[in-house]
Amino acid sequence: MIFGKYINKYYWKYALLILVGLMALVAVDYAQLMIPEMYRMVIDGVNKGSVVVNEQTVIFDIQFVWDRICKPMFVIIVAIVFGRFLWRICLFGSGIRVERDLRKKMYAHCEELSCEFYSREKIGNLMSLFTNDLETVQDCFGSGILMTFDALFQGGLSLFKMFRMDALMTVLSLIPMALMVAISMLVGKYMSMKWSVRQQAFSDLSDFSQESFSGIAVIKAFVKEFKELLAFRWLNKKNEDANVAYTKISTLLNVFVTLFVESVICIVLGYGSYLVYNQTFTSGQLMEFIGYYNAVIWPIMAITELIEMHSRGKASLKRVSDLLDAKQDVSDSADAVDVENIDGAIQFKNLTFRYPDTDFDALSDVSFSINAGENVGIIGKTGAGKTTIADLILRCYNVPEGTLFVDGKDVNDITVKSLRNFCAYVPQDNFLFSDTIENNISFAVDDADNDSVVRSAKLADIDDNIVGFSHGYKTLMGERGVTVSGGQKQRISIARALMKDASILILDDSVSAVDTDTEKKILSNLRETRKGKTTVLIAHRISTVSGLDKIVLLDNGKVVDVGSHSELMARCADYQTMVALQALDDEEGA
Repeated sequence: MIFGKYINKYYWKYALLILVGLMALVAVDYAQLMIPEMYRMVIDGVNKGSVVVNEQTVIFDIQFVWDRICKPMFVIIVAIVFGRFLWRICLFGSGIRVERDLRKKMYAHCEELSCEFYSREKIGNLMSLFTNDLETVQDCFGSGILMTFDALFQGGLSLFKMFRMDALMTVLSLIPMALMVAISMLVGKYMSMKWSVRQQAFSDLSDFSQESFSGIAVIKAFVKEFKELLAFRWLNKKNEDANVAYTKISTLLNVFVTLFVESVICIVLGYGSYLVYNQTFTSGQLMEFIGYYNAVIWPIMAITELIEMHSRGKASLKRVSDLLDAKQDVSDSADAVDVENIDGAIQFKNLTFRYPDTDFDALSDVSFSINAGENVGIIGKTGAGKTTIADLILRCYNVPEGTLFVDGKDVNDITVKSLRNFCAYVPQDNFLFSDTIENNISFAVDDADNDSVVRSAKLADIDDNIVGFSHGYKTLMGERGVTVSGGQKQRISIARALMKDASILILDDSVSAVDTDTEKKILSNLRETRKGKTTVLIAHRISTVSGLDKIVLLDNGKVVDVGSHSELMARCADYQTMVALQALDDEEGA
């Protein structure tokens, strides 16, 4: 069995199922321990012609065999078959339910974790938690209950019957068993450490494979297949070594178990034969004692297997618990309230922000305002802090108190969920799901109709491309949208954001992969359809933001100037230089 703060409650939650399974297990064990007594009656009956039953001598004939051996044996077999089926359904079923519940809890918790967490953790490691580690925990829960109670009841009852037959032979047989249990307990801690190393090696291998397959186009383009293969071989060898190391210690433990079990057989046969020779035991009684001993072997071996299983389960449960203990860095404050509506006014007030675990400020003393309904562009060099602006508006990271306001309210006083409900976002990477184009576009809206999907696609100027596909809007996208071009991914992402018709729309460099004519068409559609709603457009090209109401120029995390295109051209030297350089680039490109 395995215990921990995230699993203890399931013993109570599934107590009825576990109780039924244990009752079936006890019934099976009791029925099994009736069989050695029948062996005794058959052997003594064949040898002597009579059998002692309840301290009375009964003639061993065909009627006795039918009434006291065959019919009861048939009932026992039926009871064992039905009981085993029942306890497997109940005990193993409870383990599977625990695995399901934990996986659901882990997934829900992962959805609540911030971007900071995913910048530290690798996807392959997380996937190993949801697969290998959870399967180990499930096995320890279901099989652990089975082995624990089976060892207690079947082992205890068998030892009781053995003591009643001959106390000295029982004690002699238990000495090697006690040594075996002691060695198993000593080895258990070492096995737990080896299992943790094994799981981490598998996580590293899984993460490398996932990353390589995601970037297979880059690997092929740079002809680095052999280099990646060598790296994979190294990780695969590391995973193999970790598995071999764990298997060695596990096998060594099994060898000791077999050695001690066989040594006890020698003791039982040797001393038992001596008792038969002295007529203290009959041959039938010796066979009965051996039957009880065979029933004890499984509980004793179950104890050693429990130790091994507990070592694995403890290591895996710790990894699962570490995930569930991961703090939700971005959470609602005690005073945060839901908002029923957002007009879209945004104000940055002397905001300074530094990403966790970095040595420099991404934004420094940033102050500017966006009025409700304005179309605002944010431009600047790479690393100027443009994406950080979007991250903070969406509360992807914690924002310092009194530095960012939406509709005049501190964002920390608004619940994260209600704030994001009134925002739509097109990220830089334009992530698309492995689903149909229609479902990707309608992702932000529940029960979206086809007309709305087509309308959003037309506004993003992607409808013509979609209808040209063989399956149209039902076309299935590849992983992360690899089956469409970069420009098509951007426009599908824009269509998805437009479906939400949010009060605040943030587009982070979302038209960089489309041509100038398509860009103009998309921007024109945005101006016409989003009148009265706030649109924040992050871009590198001046042509993208020149027609907007306001432009915020950033450099090294600081606001250089804020104004319209004409205002910045009249007074901002940095903006003038940027315009001139981009104009020169356009001429050279032409």
